[in-house]
Amino acid sequence: VQLVESGGGLVQPGGSLRLSCAASGFRFTSYTMIWVRRAPGREQEWVSSITGDGGTTNYAASVKGRFVISRDNDKDIVYLQMDNLKPEDTAVYYCAQIGRAPRGQGTQVTVSA
Repeated sequence: VQLVESGGGLVQPGGSLRLSCAASGFRFTSYTMIWVRRAPGREQEWVSSITGDGGTTNYAASVKGRFVISRDNDKDIVYLQMDNLKPEDTAVYYCAQIGRAPRGQGTQVTVSA
């Protein structure tokens, strides 16, 4: 199993980023995929999830209405579109198969003026 996150960066409050997670080594469509984040001094936080067929999505209250999760099952990629970013969104973002610990290096998102 390999999960490679990308797309992070430095953005001003109110800005947008689109994260990608390229998956390989498993049957991608069989898994609900999740995004989680880790900020310094804070516990890991679940952000969003999407079922294998992409038909059902869920969001943490802290990001609902600002983030959108999606997936491309032809390319084995899961995305996280993040709009109206806030400083409290600053964290390292990881994707993972549901129920399993993140395996990748994550991608840093920093929201700062």
